[in-house]
Amino acid sequence: MLRNFIDGQFREARGDSVAVLNPANGETIGSVPDSAASEVAEAVAAAKRAQPGWSRLPAIERAGHLRRLASAVRSRSDAIARTIVREQGKVLGLAQVEVGFAADYMDYMAEWARRIEGEIIPSDRPGETILLFRKPIGVVGGILPWNFPFFLIARKLAPALVTGNAIVIKPSEETPMNAAMFADIVAESDLPHGVFNLVYGRGATTGEALVRNPDVGLITFTGSTRAGTQIMAAAAANITKVNLELGGKAPAIVMDDADLDIAAKAVFQSRITNNGQVCNCAERVYAHSRIADAFTDKLSSLMRSVRSGDPLGNTAVDMGPLINRAAVEKVGGMVERAAAEGAQVVLGGKPDDRGGGFFFEPTVLVNCRQDMEIMRDEIFGPVTPIHVVHDLDEAIAKANDSPYGLTSSIYTRDLRTAMRACNEINFGETYINRENFEAMQGFHAGVRRSGIGGADGKHGLYEFTQTQTVYVQI
Repeated sequence: MLRNFIDGQFREARGDSVAVLNPANGETIGSVPDSAASEVAEAVAAAKRAQPGWSRLPAIERAGHLRRLASAVRSRSDAIARTIVREQGKVLGLAQVEVGFAADYMDYMAEWARRIEGEIIPSDRPGETILLFRKPIGVVGGILPWNFPFFLIARKLAPALVTGNAIVIKPSEETPMNAAMFADIVAESDLPHGVFNLVYGRGATTGEALVRNPDVGLITFTGSTRAGTQIMAAAAANITKVNLELGGKAPAIVMDDADLDIAAKAVFQSRITNNGQVCNCAERVYAHSRIADAFTDKLSSLMRSVRSGDPLGNTAVDMGPLINRAAVEKVGGMVERAAAEGAQVVLGGKPDDRGGGFFFEPTVLVNCRQDMEIMRDEIFGPVTPIHVVHDLDEAIAKANDSPYGLTSSIYTRDLRTAMRACNEINFGETYINRENFEAMQGFHAGVRRSGIGGADGKHGLYEFTQTQTVYVQI
């Protein structure tokens, strides 16, 4: 069983064990403890003790620690990537990209050490100066998802540490082993004890204890909207700040003047990247009536070519399994209900139980109505529902008709159409004629039920700070 990492030491936990499965074959590959509230409290206390000394270090010295961690990650990138594949199921190439991007992200956030800025504000009084400082919050609690588990360590740790906070991270119980490898790296580094802590367990136990701990100043969570609402409710008891990246139902609008090869390839990549388990990728398509059939044919041809299987097997594959059996049952149920309501299954539509793994066929659905569950709720699998629209007005109205608001995309050759879509689509991100994938220097943030706050870039960095305004009368 994996051990928690608290105050620079690996510690046995006292909770019940949670099995970790390889989703490609259903076999148990390890276990983690379901850490109790007392163990979470120990981790938070260690972070609280370490944070004042850490924050007193010049930011450039904190950045140096991040750079050394990034270098150590790169030196073990292949082993980490293969571990991610075993416990999460993404293809090896994507896992390698994830590990490399995590290291790059730590280097990028380290570059902000000399750029964390306050303000000088004009005063109404003679002889007075008003200063606004940006200061660390204190202890950050980071709760991670399973779909990009290693990158999310970096996305939460790097801005927290460079701004002077200490952190306690809870990885998903589905994908904890890559986090254990990061803890090994920290243990061998010169990072001061207590600045980074790692506790394992389920959301309802370990996560709940972390959220409710009064010494945690910020909870940063990536995951489902359902879990996010529970975290918000629990954090309210202590008025703890929350940063939430939640579910998505990204619309992709394909206009009649679009380059259909570009559009089909981008939507295709959305539906098979990480086996369809990406919150910001296209989840529903609004295709103009003039090109809907041609677009569907191109997309279906691409989806039909997908090679599925064990990403660590002897044969090259394009797509691996879903995370667990419950995910297969959820996706399959959504497709079945859509078909019962009148949607036509052009391709796929069924689970694929090869080798005991949790696979689902690449699937394309047409004749999908706006009121169908499959057009409104997050699928999180390799399924593409298509709805036909007749003009841009209809496409924008239906795209905005959603409780979610994370990402969106439009495919058109007309700049006026593209800019109108940017102005009228109410989503945190919009991609034009390209795949849905954000840049670390941007700002990844949603609206409505897709979250509060955001990550990446300057604005994501400042999520990990609080302000202090000082009035100096001379």
